Amino acid sequence: MVAAGMQVLGISALEESVYRHFLRNPDTTDGDIHVLLRAEREAVAAALDRLRALGLLYPTDRRTVCPTDPAIAVDRLTDLRLRELHEELQRVTRSRHLVTELRDEQCPARSAPQAVERMENVAQIRSRIDDLAFFAREEILSVEPYTALTPANIEHSRPLDMRCLSRGVRIRSVVLREALDDPLTVGYLRELTAHGAQIRAADDLSERILVYDRRTALVPVDPEDTSRGALVAQETGLVSGILALFEKIWCQATDLASVIEEPEENPGGLSDIERQVLTSMCHVGKDEIGARDLGMSVRTYRRHVAELLRLLGASSRPHAALLARERGWI
Repeated sequence: MVAAGMQVLGISALEESVYRHFLRNPDTTDGDIHVLLRAEREAVAAALDRLRALGLLYPTDRRTVCPTDPAIAVDRLTDLRLRELHEELQRVTRSRHLVTELRDEQCPARSAPQAVERMENVAQIRSRIDDLAFFAREEILSVEPYTALTPANIEHSRPLDMRCLSRGVRIRSVVLREALDDPLTVGYLRELTAHGAQIRAADDLSERILVYDRRTALVPVDPEDTSRGALVAQETGLVSGILALFEKIWCQATDLASVIEEPEENPGGLSDIERQVLTSMCHVGKDEIGARDLGMSVRTYRRHVAELLRLLGASSRPHAALLARERGWI
């Protein structure tokens, strides 16, 4: 109980015990309370001094001790702890100079960073991509010749993509025009552009490129067989060449808005009946009622619901309702 309480605010277990003692016994003396707390006299005296310094205990005219009101005490400790954490965070963010100092200590044969790293494990590659996206600060560039995104792809990518965009990270992506024939893919690309991403489409793409903050680039070992692994490049010359290739592809591609028409009456590319079922499943509790209201069988209604869950990449109906509202489909 104590460990989960005031210690998070920088108060030791003994200091908290002393403070709680005076909450239970206000306006009493501090003599011999070390006996009650079964602690050393010097340790309790030090705890009393710190609690007074923090303003959690104060003396009275009768030479007794009273505790500060818990609401005031917690607010005071919270402010102090936040200031300490802020100062610590500033020290951490100013520690980049340590890289140079530590490299000076490194063996010369190993002092240069690895310019190109080859990764063959798919899980490892995905983890590295997630890390690079999570820590990106300025820009993410990509050329991705997929023909469609699966619900699993979208569900995995959305949190990272939205986090980057909400932090002001610029995203520019070139996709294959063929991918725009898939409603689920188009819906997600529209969602990204609505949050600030820039997306273009090209008729023919063979390159696969990912570049983070113009410093780290990923390309496949074999563009024809991505299962063979990826190369992670940080050498300036290599990254510059990959950036030049990206810019060439970007300039030759067509803006997404010019390739597909932004729907007004038909958000998400849904049919009229799909839109009606979507609205129904978000507001009606039972399939039987929804099916009856729309004049269809329960089996047909449920088939439309399953298709909508697939299109939205949703794991449940409440999740589907949330995603549909986020995308402006309802």
